[in-house]
Amino acid sequence: MPLAMAVPLLALLGWWASTRGAGYRLIPAPGEVGLALWYLAFGGINDDAFSGMLLTHLVASASRAYGAFVLAATVALPQGLAIGRVWLARALFDPALQVLCPVPVTAWLPLSMIVFGLGPRSAFFLMALGAFYPILVNTVYGVRSVEPRLFEAAAMLGTTPAAMSHHVVLPAAMPGIFTRLRLGPGLSWVVIVAGEMMGVETRLGAMIMDGRQLSRTEIVIAGMITIGAVGYLSDQAVTWWRYRARSLPSPPGSSSA
Repeated sequence: MPLAMAVPLLALLGWWASTRGAGYRLIPAPGEVGLALWYLAFGGINDDAFSGMLLTHLVASASRAYGAFVLAATVALPQGLAIGRVWLARALFDPALQVLCPVPVTAWLPLSMIVFGLGPRSAFFLMALGAFYPILVNTVYGVRSVEPRLFEAAAMLGTTPAAMSHHVVLPAAMPGIFTRLRLGPGLSWVVIVAGEMMGVETRLGAMIMDGRQLSRTEIVIAGMITIGAVGYLSDQAVTWWRYRARSLPSPPGSSSA
């Protein structure tokens, strides 16, 4: 942990040195951003629309980001397993996947506003889309990279074709799947600024946009730090879940695979 803090501390020191003793500047000093974080979280003497609203915005944005991630994973995981395992599903969906996957999520913003209107539903759609394709693509890749000899060995041990997905495909593809599941929540947060910039009252992404429009750079950086911290905690939570899943006992009958 001390070694991991070296780069952030050096960056903070460089930030402080570059803004130390300057007059008017576009980039605030670290102390100003720290005060802005306190002011956003707990309020201040001169209250305004930002004062004490950090928790409200954070809870609203987190509920959308994690809800979108759960929806994306719920749809992408079984679809990825089907595309990677069943040739008919691969023939039907893989061409469309190759066409749609390179399209940036932000390019969907106008269409999402037309379909879902201005508000939380449009933001939720963009966040789910941001996590959907990476999870789907990596699931397909993980399934298709399973060694054929594992299926032969499982069949020789009496595993039925219907049980192959549970006893062979998932355990073998799980490292690759967890790689994208680990990044999934962060990918939902990546598009939060674009998703919440239109018609959402309580939002962390739009708070950053409001700070930009009002030239409150300390608000912008404070919002960025908040998103980064929450993304880091999300990554740690998924990592813990991965190791926790490894330590759970195998389901009955899995020894036959």
